[in-house]
Amino acid sequence: MNAAAFHLLNDFQRDFPLCARPFARIGQRVGLSETQVLDEYVHLRHEGKIGRIGPVFAPHCFGASTLAAMRVPPAELEATAARVDAFAAVNHDYEREHRWNLWFVVTAADRTRLVATLNDISASAGRPLISLPIVRAFHVDLGFPLDGARGDARPPRAPSTVTTSARERRLVAALQDGLPLEPRPFARVAERADMSEEDTVIQLARWLHSGAVRRVGVVVRHRAVGYVANAMLVFDAPDDAAARIGEALAADGEVSLCYLRRRAAPHWPYNLFCMIHGHARDEVAAGIERLRERHGIAHLRHEILFSRRCFKQTGARYV
Repeated sequence: MNAAAFHLLNDFQRDFPLCARPFARIGQRVGLSETQVLDEYVHLRHEGKIGRIGPVFAPHCFGASTLAAMRVPPAELEATAARVDAFAAVNHDYEREHRWNLWFVVTAADRTRLVATLNDISASAGRPLISLPIVRAFHVDLGFPLDGARGDARPPRAPSTVTTSARERRLVAALQDGLPLEPRPFARVAERADMSEEDTVIQLARWLHSGAVRRVGVVVRHRAVGYVANAMLVFDAPDDAAARIGEALAADGEVSLCYLRRRAAPHWPYNLFCMIHGHARDEVAAGIERLRERHGIAHLRHEILFSRRCFKQTGARYV
């Protein structure tokens, strides 16, 4: 990776310029022209290193979402994943090493539509599923610093829901697939949302300030930039201690994501979830052991679910 690509990937996963010509502003910071910045991002997207550039919406602020899982015989996994992924509401879908081996995230405009979509997915796949919605998010600002240092900046805690006007819902819809790679991306988004360019930037800045948008920037495909190993670490944490443990884990540099989810008894007794990413499986496994010892939680019932395959990875769709 050349120096320009490194900086464009590493330095702008958050703090993306909210101005009329953001790629020109980025160019000023890295010593490139606006055209060179855009060409480089187009190339990085073509290489599969970035999924999109745009906002990362906080869970539940603009709709409803859940993590779901299925138990699928290995011989039927690919076909089942294809049926699940056919739903636009599914934005992440992974095979993990566990008897519950197919894990996917589903989003919808509201809880009623989320439940209906889950029922439709289950019917299409011909299998029951478990739903594990977030109760509390401790750290969901997922980024992959290429210099190895996780940033200290944390967005404010997001509101549980955001009341949006019809115009703002149009803006959410226009932003879901990311910003167009052109000189004035917010003008194009504004056109789609029937807003002015200035109002579009102002509204996005408001959401970012409130925590409803966790960050605005480059969304990196972690496997393509070297983070090829990851595991979901789950704990059966006592209800009266789960928040304390979750806050501590979220502040730990080993942890990429951390959240409290509703159990799905009797099938799934775990309520505290962490994601750990690394460059190799041994690195991730060692990090998990350090976490458990460092935070005094080695005694808690837990399981480690390493990822095997990624079937789908897109931005969340609430509209």
